[in-house]
Amino acid sequence: MSIKERFTESAEPLYLVDGTSFLYRGFYAYPDLKRSDGFPTNAIFIVLRILLRILRDEKPKYLGFFMDGKGPTFRHEMFDQYKAQRPRMPEDLAAQIEPLREAVQLMGLHLIVSEGVEADDCIASLAARHKHERPVVIVGSDKDLKQCIDTRVVLWDPAGKSEKLTTLEDFTKETGLTPAQWPDFQALTGDTSDNIPGIPGVGPKTAEKIMAEAANLEELRDGGLERLPEKLRAKVAEHLENTFLYRELTRMRTDCCEDAALDQLQVRPLEASGLGEFLRTYEFRSLLNELFSMLPKDAEAAAASGKPAAPKGRQTGKSEAQAQASLFGAAPIPAPSGPPLEPGLLEAPADLPDCAGKTIGLVVRDKGIRIAVQESGGPGEEQKYTGPLPELVESLAKAATVATPDVQSLLRAAPAWEALPLEKWFDLGLAAYLLDPEERNYSWERLHQSIFQPDPDQPDAPEPANLHPDAHAQAALVCMERLAPRLKNANLDELMREMELPLLPVLTGMERAGIRLDQQAFGDFLDEVQGEIENLTSEIHKLADEDFNIRSSQQVAGVLFDKLGLKPAGKTPGGAPSTANQVLEKIRDTHPIVEALLQFRMLEKLRSTYLEPLPKLVDENGRLHTHFNLSATATGRLSSSGPNLQNIPIRGPQGKRMRACFTAAPGKLLAAADYSQIELRVLAHFSKDPALLNAFAHDEDIHSRTAALLFDKDSPQAVTSEERRSAKTINFGLIYGMGPQRLARELKVTLNDAKGFIERYFERLSTLKAFYDTIVEDAAAHGFVTTLAGRRRLLPGLHSRNQQVESQAKRQAVNTVIQGSAADVIKLAMLAASRDQALQDLDAVLLLQVHDELLLEAPEAAAGKAGERLAEVMQNVVELRVPLKVDMGIGLNWAEAH
Repeated sequence: MSIKERFTESAEPLYLVDGTSFLYRGFYAYPDLKRSDGFPTNAIFIVLRILLRILRDEKPKYLGFFMDGKGPTFRHEMFDQYKAQRPRMPEDLAAQIEPLREAVQLMGLHLIVSEGVEADDCIASLAARHKHERPVVIVGSDKDLKQCIDTRVVLWDPAGKSEKLTTLEDFTKETGLTPAQWPDFQALTGDTSDNIPGIPGVGPKTAEKIMAEAANLEELRDGGLERLPEKLRAKVAEHLENTFLYRELTRMRTDCCEDAALDQLQVRPLEASGLGEFLRTYEFRSLLNELFSMLPKDAEAAAASGKPAAPKGRQTGKSEAQAQASLFGAAPIPAPSGPPLEPGLLEAPADLPDCAGKTIGLVVRDKGIRIAVQESGGPGEEQKYTGPLPELVESLAKAATVATPDVQSLLRAAPAWEALPLEKWFDLGLAAYLLDPEERNYSWERLHQSIFQPDPDQPDAPEPANLHPDAHAQAALVCMERLAPRLKNANLDELMREMELPLLPVLTGMERAGIRLDQQAFGDFLDEVQGEIENLTSEIHKLADEDFNIRSSQQVAGVLFDKLGLKPAGKTPGGAPSTANQVLEKIRDTHPIVEALLQFRMLEKLRSTYLEPLPKLVDENGRLHTHFNLSATATGRLSSSGPNLQNIPIRGPQGKRMRACFTAAPGKLLAAADYSQIELRVLAHFSKDPALLNAFAHDEDIHSRTAALLFDKDSPQAVTSEERRSAKTINFGLIYGMGPQRLARELKVTLNDAKGFIERYFERLSTLKAFYDTIVEDAAAHGFVTTLAGRRRLLPGLHSRNQQVESQAKRQAVNTVIQGSAADVIKLAMLAASRDQALQDLDAVLLLQVHDELLLEAPEAAAGKAGERLAEVMQNVVELRVPLKVDMGIGLNWAEAH
């Protein structure tokens, strides 16, 4: 019997295979397995053997195969010693990766290669996303994956002498813990394979004793320490603060791989001919026979187009039969019940239900559009529409409300959706974001799961048990019933209707328009940067008097601190000397190699992040298209991705050179309009500080005015450039919650001097201190702060007993009010510009929003007027206590316009 038969429910399980883990296990378990020409095949063989078994015995409908991508992950940024002790991947293993990926796809399986995270994070994310709607089988053995186990999530290791299946009951019985406690347990013990230190001298047995007294690290810190024996208490107390970082290193992310929808994970028919040819090429005769046994006769013939040749020469490696003998054990097992949902089929517009005045649930799913009409007794029948889209939109336009998970995705997918009036939509993901902007995961998978959990705030909400797990349109209606009252009670419904929803077609239009990339200029820039990187590499090696890997923080530390004897300016959480950029900045004057390293890293980032990848992403017209994300930041600021154009360098020669590569189309020009000091103007508006109000009212240089106050100058004209720079750093730094230590680094002064600057700043601008205090007090009283447009951010950290968490929440409170309000202003400006008839008449098209700047493209003859009109619109979009100011320029490229 199969693993899936253990589950007593109808939903098809989702199988998530940890491919990287099995790849390594196969490589080290059977090192002598090779093709007759000596090419290593051990890792490929083991993984394919496992996958064929799963396909044969489990017959999965949904399966994802996960592999680690290249490069560092967020864990390396948190802790630069993460996995630092691991040797370079053996060449014989690296050679098998691409062939394996090819084979996986020939088997009809969806391959996911992680980027910036690990494959385990993607597995954990999909397990968390889908476990409420179907069983999840994680195929792997990595102990980190144990934290994913749940009532409907099992960990299955089909390789090895004895197959192992770990359920929630098994895990609890074996460890005495819950899966949620597993990262805390690992933080205490550490992980030598990942180079995570843990607490010295604390092994599994000791960790069990500790967790018997405290369920997690917070409880241990907040009183559990006192319950430990004195000797153990001293050992734990010394390293306790570091364990919070170690927990983050071992804890799986659950917000990754958002693009991996369930439909994409559906197993396709394997390509019999191609897979057969692959197995013959790599001389996997037994796997070819196994493939034959799984195929119908016609497919078998396609796979068997020629018998595999006997290997030439004597095979010195272990035989396949020997390798297979110890791979699989026997398996226990039981069976599903309950019929799958079969929605009514609507194939033509004439079949559509009457939508007039009704509330409709709508979810795109299974190559169709699921629809349900709200009836007096609850959600009506789940139906699936497969007919033409314009007729559906025309019918939905008569509805009162259409509840759907993601309006932006619909608009991106098909312009026909734009015909549905915006006021008809209720965007479930957007509503969830406005209610809790810290959540970061507003996917339909997560929202759908929430429907099947009790809602303590709305006891009268429809019972989850009344819904079939695959009734997505009905679930959308239930989800709206839960979210809409909350949105109204939080006074966020107007923000959604008046700003966020109307912005979606504006963003979609900008995405479709894209911006032209001068690929020749990009290529020339790349050549120059690569040349500089090569020169710097030679210079660094010469200064070090040895060749070493400049990209390895461990090797850099060895050169700087061991060989050259430089004094470290900071340590990693593990206690090793840090080579992070902000640390090297402190010692950049101590040796020429440090300056060279910082230059190398800057250019390397320019090359790898922009110069190499961006030209590969342009369309046939040479234009680059980004995605603008409305729900990615807690402050309400827009972000962009795929590629991220909001992080394009701005300052310095590299910034100007980079922007010069973004150009107008032939016969057109770019116009850039940029708010001047928008956040400081918002600060002046809210705080009503007389000095700020007066400076902006008279269009004075705000930084010179502040410097005159700080440095006791008679007038702003008497301020030196260095004094102005210091005032500018303080002005912006305090908005972003900069503390004295960071300010000292930025200004290159002592900590006491930095503290003195801050004290004098708030003494001379006394209204600001009272304003900041009021924000924090109100946030603590109400649990949230609000922006100019009424956006809310919850701040539970204000009541934390952890001083660092509380301090961070205070900074976030101030930052959100100022930065979030500035984000509101730029969004209002985008809406006003998109609706402006004068700009439409000038054939001006918005292309980009980057921080406080809007970029448009217009015909050459009209570009000047379009830029002036855009600046006028931006300056008058809201009325503050100080005037808004916009700097505008036009040019053939972004650098000229900016």
